[in-house]
Amino acid sequence: MLHIKNIEKYYGSKNNVTKALDRISFDVEDGEFIAIMGASGSGKTTLLNCISTIDTASAGSILLDGENITEIPSGELARFRRERLGFVFQDFNLLDTLTLEENIGLSLTINHADALTVQKKVHDVAIKLGIEDALSKFPYQVSGGQKQRAACARAMVAGQSLILADEPTGALDSKSSKNLLEIMTRMNRDMNATILMVTHDAYSASYASRILFLKDGRLFNELIRGERTRTVFYHEILDVLALLGGDISDVI
Repeated sequence: MLHIKNIEKYYGSKNNVTKALDRISFDVEDGEFIAIMGASGSGKTTLLNCISTIDTASAGSILLDGENITEIPSGELARFRRERLGFVFQDFNLLDTLTLEENIGLSLTINHADALTVQKKVHDVAIKLGIEDALSKFPYQVSGGQKQRAACARAMVAGQSLILADEPTGALDSKSSKNLLEIMTRMNRDMNATILMVTHDAYSASYASRILFLKDGRLFNELIRGERTRTVFYHEILDVLALLGGDISDVI
């Protein structure tokens, strides 16, 4: 589904250049749940921003379903993001003046889908995530867990190819973090969502099926969970983070 080839990203002027990404290459298969880890400044968020077209790679190519997204004209990027990418944010970014149903279907409405199509798609994904009874309520009227589910439903409602999450549990307590990670696991397992998640947290990363570790803008290591339990996988993640060196408090 996603093919990353020799991505480079530079910041700064000619006389003071910072290389944030250094020839990174990897593939993401349809239906994978991948975590990207690394210390602060390792390039993980920059990589996610390039994949999401929020930032532009300085060199290399990024293919999503065979389309080179680095060549999409700037005027078409907003539509591309709405139709092909789903986003799960730290604070969920739900609009308080819209019901959950309206929040979930917003991208479809912006794309001028007819009302019946929007309603059907919203209700289908809401049923799968267990929030069909809360669709008429506003965000301030529902629990944190229902907000999480609504945010995830919004990320999937248009049949997006790829779900991107940047530190989705960063602002949550441990119970809410676990709930969100279980929702994302369910999206991946039961709804075949392909998820790419940036996280500094080993516990969050242990829910993924594969982990890419970045160091100084380069791929440092890779772990594949396979048939191991999440607990065993968690401890293997800690071992790799220890090998990364530097300020381990940034990544654990």
